[in-house]
Amino acid sequence: MQINQHWQGLDPSTRGASVAMGNFDGVHLGHQAVIDLARPHGPLGIVTFEPHPREYFAPQSPAFRLMNPETRSNRLAKLGVKQLFQLPFNAETASLTPEDFARQVLAEGLGVAHVVVGSDFCFGKGRAGKAADLQALGIKYGFGVTIADLVKTDGREISSTAIRMALAEGRPRDAAAMLGHWHRIDGEVIHGEKRGRELGYPTANMSVQGLHLPKLGVYAALVNVLTGPQIGSYHGATSLGVRPMFGENTPNLETYIFDFKGDLYGQHVSIGLIDYLRPEMKFDGLPGLLLQMAEDVVKSREILSGL
Repeated sequence: MQINQHWQGLDPSTRGASVAMGNFDGVHLGHQAVIDLARPHGPLGIVTFEPHPREYFAPQSPAFRLMNPETRSNRLAKLGVKQLFQLPFNAETASLTPEDFARQVLAEGLGVAHVVVGSDFCFGKGRAGKAADLQALGIKYGFGVTIADLVKTDGREISSTAIRMALAEGRPRDAAAMLGHWHRIDGEVIHGEKRGRELGYPTANMSVQGLHLPKLGVYAALVNVLTGPQIGSYHGATSLGVRPMFGENTPNLETYIFDFKGDLYGQHVSIGLIDYLRPEMKFDGLPGLLLQMAEDVVKSREILSGL
């Protein structure tokens, strides 16, 4: 998949794509339905924005994103996307009128052949443009437009909000039912305080900065090593939280990968949350912590063996 981070001066080979357009936070089943409608009209592309417009307009608001850009691009690649137009959302982008956006970005800049959007899609300065406006502008500037109906499950619309709630309540399987895949956190393995190694449970540490946090605690997890000599799929137990046993700390993700030997520092991994095992706990001493960690590993192995 080719990733383009602007709309000007692109290689001519990128033109003529059939694109699904939106933020695609989570790439849930509703997003996938929009993407599927774009497939028949040309090489499959995505038009999205970075940062998320909500982050641009309200930078101090609590973190809400289900996916960082890396996780989103990895998921879109698995769906067969050929061109990812990850456009900068900045003062210039925010100032474009709906017609300016259709002409300058979609027609002249990207040269799209077809655009698919959800029925609730808004675009242009002040979110003034609606999906029906894009259809009219497509006729004017030479690209087709399809408006996708919202997808429902059990009579309810699938939304990023509902997925966030399921994760916040420790229900990753319910979130996965709406996502169409396991909820994943992708990123670089960073150096931690190496306490896990000293305790016999070395962990791969990852930042969760900028993300909506699922319920803090311990999860059974699927682990995919994405780069480096140990690329592959593994099972593990992952702890999301502030490590109360050792004082209050910035939340991070620490994953013990079963039957793994090697150095993952600087490599990129993807952690899929499968089942919530327990909340974070503060123990009276290391023996209690070690006993609980051993139980977590046994329970995680049992859960993951059935996948």
